[in-house]
Amino acid sequence: MKLLAVRRLLRIQSVVVRYRLDDLLFDLPLLPWWLRALGYCLPWRWFPRAPSDQPRGVRLRLALQDLGPIFIKFGQILSTRRDLLPPDIADELVWLQDRVPPFDPQQSVALIEEQLGARVDEVFARFDSEPLASASVAQVHAAQLKSGEEVVVKVVRPGLRAVIRQDLAWLYLFARMAEGASTEARRLHLVDVVGDYEKTIYDELDLLREAANASQLKRNFEGSPLLYVPQVHWEWCRPKVLVMERIYGVPVTDLSALVDQGTDLKLLAERGVEIFFTQVFRDSFFHADMHPGNIFVSTRQPWDPQYIAIDCGIVGSLTPQDQDYLARNLLAFFKRDYRKVAQLHIDSGWVPADTQVNEFEAAIRTVCEPIFEKPLKDISFGQLLLRLFQTARRFNMEVQPQLVLLQKTLLNIEGLGRQLYPELDLWTTAKPFLERWMRKRMSPKAMLDNLQGQLEQLPHLAQMTRAALEGMARPAHGAPSPRDRHILRLLGAALLAGGVLLASQAPLNAADAWPGWLMLASGLYLLVRRQRFPD
Repeated sequence: MKLLAVRRLLRIQSVVVRYRLDDLLFDLPLLPWWLRALGYCLPWRWFPRAPSDQPRGVRLRLALQDLGPIFIKFGQILSTRRDLLPPDIADELVWLQDRVPPFDPQQSVALIEEQLGARVDEVFARFDSEPLASASVAQVHAAQLKSGEEVVVKVVRPGLRAVIRQDLAWLYLFARMAEGASTEARRLHLVDVVGDYEKTIYDELDLLREAANASQLKRNFEGSPLLYVPQVHWEWCRPKVLVMERIYGVPVTDLSALVDQGTDLKLLAERGVEIFFTQVFRDSFFHADMHPGNIFVSTRQPWDPQYIAIDCGIVGSLTPQDQDYLARNLLAFFKRDYRKVAQLHIDSGWVPADTQVNEFEAAIRTVCEPIFEKPLKDISFGQLLLRLFQTARRFNMEVQPQLVLLQKTLLNIEGLGRQLYPELDLWTTAKPFLERWMRKRMSPKAMLDNLQGQLEQLPHLAQMTRAALEGMARPAHGAPSPRDRHILRLLGAALLAGGVLLASQAPLNAADAWPGWLMLASGLYLLVRRQRFPD
């Protein structure tokens, strides 16, 4: 194992030298003198080298491609962190395509048979050994079930987990070294980026998780004219094999084919925005890998176009609090209420509680005011969110993985929408949806539903506090003294009053209101429980 790790390191080193990635490190601003001096100890830097004729972004992209599937996927994820990367590098990494050379079809067949516990010809009436597509984590084959359904069979690359462990170990090491050596690297939070990547890549290795995500997304949009998700054939799904319905549609980037079939491109672009906001705010479950390769358009009714989504390996979700704060942020932004935006960031915990609201408000205004000089249809929603996060990072905003996924998805959706219909006004499409969602949250029905949910928690809250309160109510031996009982009555009354006040002022979600209900339950318990110990 150690020998393999050393060989892998030597392979990485050779690629670093070939593409002169060491120059990227030693060109970092604010690099300490001792690390610059270390550069002179590297043998390949002892001799003069002609300047590279390729920009640094191109060299980084080519190096990641040469290092193989794991580094390709890492580059793709890194490309979504535009809040962390210089624009030239981020733009170049976007070109990393999710296509790598396929692995041997015989390996694919062997893995399928091992996972399914049956021969391929016993499960499928037809199985195409030539893959339809090959990606960094898996490849896909076309097949037909014995029952006649056309399907695709997705298979995880063999031996990938061991390679991932080795590469992640080196990535963590490089990230820690970089953060220890450079303030610029620390600002980029490279270790956190590798950590996010580790979770994502291991999630993608479990195809049962992807199948479950696809089933959930399909259920959320069952019968919807907006989005279709292929059917999962659960009886043939395993951790390393996924079998699902084969779809036939036009790739969303094939504009000529969409025009030829008479697709309403304006409606298609607007529906993409509606799908995004429906997933985020109605369902709190969104497809977080909606790059063009994963999106198709149905050919059935081009005048009433429907999207088809595949590859649900990466999904995101928001808590009710994040949903609420995000919606309020976006509405406040387009009203140019920067004070409210700043306060919402502090209230949500996205920036430290001791942040000076006035300073944060001024920074947001400085960044965003020039944007709003443009017509609304020319304002990039995704870029606005990006600029917001960049500004917040100056005020020590912690990395919010769920918001990073959201930002990445919004940038993908907006870019796609404007490619389909350049005049797309994202705000005109999104604003009514957000306003309806906010009104629905404040409706009497929502309040009653929320109150019912909180009342259902009261028995559990009482049980949680019972042991602690009885410990307070009883001394080590015997019943409490009259003075202790009097104190407990006063405490119960105070808790009851405080609980009513907190519960009435809390936002309409159980997570924020639970302290008030806990105090209310505790106060009631003390006032009622005392009757067991009469004066």
